Amino acid sequence: MINLEEYNALTHQIIGAAMQVHRTMSSGFPEVIYQRALLIELQRRGLAAEREIDLPVYYAGEKVGSRRADFLVGGCVLLELKALAGLNTTHQAQLLGYLEAFRIPVGLLLNFGASRLEYKRLLKNI
Repeated sequence: MINLEEYNALTHQIIGAAMQVHRTMSSGFPEVIYQRALLIELQRRGLAAEREIDLPVYYAGEKVGSRRADFLVGGCVLLELKALAGLNTTHQAQLLGYLEAFRIPVGLLLNFGASRLEYKRLLKNI
């Protein structure tokens, strides 16, 4: 089981950084622009963040390949960024699949494409 208290402070800081990027840039840019800006903001806040990293993918305990993730923060929170008009359940399912495959317990889905930053925190028991 995941201890939510362990992740609350970190996810709060990440969401705050994403809100700052969205306030500064608003919507309308491609996802890669938000990725670059968010990396700068996370680093300014002293958070250990890696962008566009290859993570191993597991199935039934066996490594079956690798996939590039948008961000890994603090070695334990996976970020999936979008720049769309809105999020839907498919985007949430994608992130949950990544959490399972990468064996990472907490993920944040961040959408910079809407008029206000949209975010969802998702948890995966591993």
